[in-house]
Amino acid sequence: MTDANPLRRVALLALPWICVVLAWTLLHYSGLVNPVLVPTPAQVARRFWELMSNGKLPIDMLISARRVLIGVVLGTLLAVPTGFVLGWYKNVHGFADPLVNFFRALPPIALIPLVVVYFGIGEAAKVVILFYAAFFSGVIVMYEGISQISPIFIRVARTLGATDGEIFRRVIVPLSLPHILTAVRVELGVVWATLVASELIAAQNGLGAMIQNASSFFQLDLIYLGIICIGLIALGMDLLLRKISQRFLNWQDRISA
Repeated sequence: MTDANPLRRVALLALPWICVVLAWTLLHYSGLVNPVLVPTPAQVARRFWELMSNGKLPIDMLISARRVLIGVVLGTLLAVPTGFVLGWYKNVHGFADPLVNFFRALPPIALIPLVVVYFGIGEAAKVVILFYAAFFSGVIVMYEGISQISPIFIRVARTLGATDGEIFRRVIVPLSLPHILTAVRVELGVVWATLVASELIAAQNGLGAMIQNASSFFQLDLIYLGIICIGLIALGMDLLLRKISQRFLNWQDRISA
């Protein structure tokens, strides 16, 4: 019985991917679309092996992942205190909320011409685009989370004689941690979705640049491969973040139990 549970878990994890590959293969051979427009999984796998063998794909993956991580880290470092201030101080929120929502609604790709003017076409310009996407998505999540923290926790801590420093360390920070981790998860998704746009800026390397170059030469298998790599790396980062969340937020399960 103990052996069956891990096997069942692996089967449940693999089944959706198997269904996707089968549907993809059937679509290629179904005649519903021109087979030239839908490369088979085998063709994409061969291209994957080719680019892994010559070392190009690992470099592109590492470069894109590094850009994403820099954008998310910088965005989080600024979004967390900003979201905290907006959520905790109602007057500040009333003043800044229209500005935050105005800039949040602007698609990062629309800012590329200005970013090129101010930051050039180097690595800094790409990071600025990703930072922009991460910051405003993180601020919204942090604000919504912090604004829902009940003031009763503060009042109870003060009643028990806690100082302002103790309240911040032992009440505010633990209650804010779930929202910080949620903000990072949201930022990762938004930044990966913005990656291709950021790598429009004269990028020679990276998954977004690979997809853009492949589209110029109608290399559909390469486009599929780039999309799959972006999705898998983003999924891996999200799963890692979930594990971290479970590790640091297990106290919530004990409280609810």
